[in-house]
Amino acid sequence: MELDPDQKRKGFLALAVLGLLLVAVLVVFTVFDGEEDGRAGGGGTRPTATGEPGGDDLPPGGDTPPGGGGTSGGGTGAAGGDVAELPEPQPVVPMSEVGAAHEVMARYLAGTATYDHASDPEEWRRPLTELITDDTAIRDETSLPTGQEWDQCKADRCTSRGKATVMRDALVSNDLVKGGGRQISTVIQLDTTRTAKGERTTESNLWLVTAVSGRGGDWKVSGISLFGLGNVGSSDQAG
Repeated sequence: MELDPDQKRKGFLALAVLGLLLVAVLVVFTVFDGEEDGRAGGGGTRPTATGEPGGDDLPPGGDTPPGGGGTSGGGTGAAGGDVAELPEPQPVVPMSEVGAAHEVMARYLAGTATYDHASDPEEWRRPLTELITDDTAIRDETSLPTGQEWDQCKADRCTSRGKATVMRDALVSNDLVKGGGRQISTVIQLDTTRTAKGERTTESNLWLVTAVSGRGGDWKVSGISLFGLGNVGSSDQAG
């Protein structure tokens, strides 16, 4: 029995729809299958490197990763944990030597403010020269009062006593380029108590004292400069 034209058109239309659906299904399967194959083959373009030479994740062609060292020995990258095995950084100046430098600086600064009207300049100066370098500037600065100030001290039968207290370090360095060696600059408070004509006064100053490490490892004062003023010239009888 022959179908009429209307039924034939419906049949052809149904076949066309089924064909399109079949094509769509085939395309979907083809795309997903290609993606799965790419993942399974590890086909990325960014090679990774581990600390294990000859590993499976070297760049294509068997090239050694940058910084690789052949086939012997372990890796040195962070993945191998070798960073934790690096030696501890050493301080510029060990704390034990910092304490020794502070002692020399404090002794020197207190000594410069400790004398009386009967002090002999050379006798007074001798122990202090053992604490300083051979620089002319610091040696010239290490002296008793002179001129009118010293005359007044003798007339008033004055006495002076100094007390030095280390406050803080301002600079710790080691000049490797210019060969200056290790040096420490420290802020030290100098409290000076003076007595003249029976009246006692106190004075507090901050000084920046610099010491350098000598040839034998001993610390020597190489310079001082006034850092700040406190209660200058206050009297015990004030107030």
